[in-house]
Amino acid sequence: MRQRYCRMCGNWHELEAWPIECFKVTKAASDTLPVPYFISDTMEPTLHPLDQRHYTSKSTFERITREGGYETVGNDPARLRPPPKPKADKKAIKDSVQKAMARFRRGERVSGINS
Repeated sequence: MRQRYCRMCGNWHELEAWPIECFKVTKAASDTLPVPYFISDTMEPTLHPLDQRHYTSKSTFERITREGGYETVGNDPARLRPPPKPKADKKAIKDSVQKAMARFRRGERVSGINS
């Protein structure tokens, strides 16, 4: 028979006949909720701007909003973030600088600047 060391009691037990007292009992992650990550449908009484009634159900509040032809928009901070700037095209910049240098060497000058 195969035996293994028990961390609960500190003795060796056979794998096929492990004592029930030595099974690790884990406590639930939440004492108040039997299901983790459960989102309730209830909310504080909230005045709906369309019909001026107070609602305590999230689903009813959302249904009234949709029936009125509106859409609930969240408060995601990502929508306030400015769009990312496009990366500079280094090849185009290099070509532009080389063209400007070639024109300067040929004697071309922009009139009106410092004249």
